[in-house]
Amino acid sequence: MTSQRIAICDDEAPLRRMLSDHLTECGFEVEQAASAKELTELLAAGEPDLILLDIRMPGKDGLTALREIRATSHVPVMMLTAAGDIVDKVLGFEFGADDYLVKPVDLRELQARVNAALRRSQIRTEEEDKKERLASTVPFGPCQLDLDQARLFGADGQEIAITAMEFSLLRVFSESRGRILNRDQLLEQAHDRGWEPFDRSIDLRIS
Repeated sequence: MTSQRIAICDDEAPLRRMLSDHLTECGFEVEQAASAKELTELLAAGEPDLILLDIRMPGKDGLTALREIRATSHVPVMMLTAAGDIVDKVLGFEFGADDYLVKPVDLRELQARVNAALRRSQIRTEEEDKKERLASTVPFGPCQLDLDQARLFGADGQEIAITAMEFSLLRVFSESRGRILNRDQLLEQAHDRGWEPFDRSIDLRIS
């Protein structure tokens, strides 16, 4: 299983190293950026699974960087902020932060919050995938046929294995809802090769 990637963006090198060492011990692959500019370059090479982003940094601050990230990505972002900066926390959430950590960072809290953010992200991704799948599906009793991916799912959401020929037949049924199709029509629309008048393959597929 591929390790999840975490990007740490903070101008304090000792803090970056401490967070990186701890998260690496927890099994994550960690990348470091000393500024928002370096983070942008890091993201251009590939989006991580989560970002730890400092708010107060020289040059472009973390809130500006967060707003730019949210323009194109839903990657979980946890802000690093000083304990008394309530306004920064509020702005961070308004700009799309998923959570925040207070400096100095407690490593046990860090691990717990990172794991929670990644779980929420996974659930959100699964829900979005389900919505996209349902948008291209048609019902067959308790089952759902995904026309885009040629896949059949049972009432419990688990995939039911079907052959390409079986999918062709189900697709024809879905496109002809409410109509009665005779045997010749099924052969014409659901067959992937030429057929003879006495071809019985469609009978086998129906059964």
